[in-house]
Amino acid sequence: MSFRASVLTLYPDMFPGPLGTSLAGRALERADWTLETTFIREFGEGRHRLVDDTPAGGSPGMVLRADVLARAIDAASPEGDTRPRLLMSPRGRPLAQDFVRELAEGEGVVIVCGRFEGVDERVIEGRGLREVSIGDYILSGGEMAALVLLDAVVRLLPGVMGNSRSGETESFENGLLEHPHYTRPALWEGRGIPPVLTSGDHGAVERWRRAEAERLTRERRPDLWQRLARGER
Repeated sequence: MSFRASVLTLYPDMFPGPLGTSLAGRALERADWTLETTFIREFGEGRHRLVDDTPAGGSPGMVLRADVLARAIDAASPEGDTRPRLLMSPRGRPLAQDFVRELAEGEGVVIVCGRFEGVDERVIEGRGLREVSIGDYILSGGEMAALVLLDAVVRLLPGVMGNSRSGETESFENGLLEHPHYTRPALWEGRGIPPVLTSGDHGAVERWRRAEAERLTRERRPDLWQRLARGER
């Protein structure tokens, strides 16, 4: 069974977007995963298919209505669908590699893309939406965040990466940032490849890579280094 991704959005034309190219696109053509979009406005109110209203209590902007969004969710993810329901939101759980891998090991995901000032809290509670953030910044809507999440997940699906081992030493997979990479030419603008990498000593190469990964993590991500020191991942 292929991985099933369902995206609820006010802008379905944004999909598959970049997910239709490269590794994800080829996997989509092979049906290693499937992508379906639900146009939230089709479930809107009245002749104009209204999907939002002013915030209760007063404040600028508009809020996605609970009843409209619930109808869209129920259509995309009917009773019995066990896939996790996610809401891309700046106040959500930070997207990290362990969660990406957890999603990739499942049967699929349902993603709600927010817009405007946010989503009525009652539909988050009533439909069990798990809020997920891709960073501490604000986007115009959840579509770009959904593309990021799906790209991270799809590349981990069986058969998507040509060499399944290629992801084993990437940043965050083992709690560290990834070590530096080099290739030909041997000398470029006076800069050479570290001699250990051309020594033929595989043990020395692995030790160098580990040391460099630790150095970069200590320098650039002390938060990750502290977690690793505490035995956390």
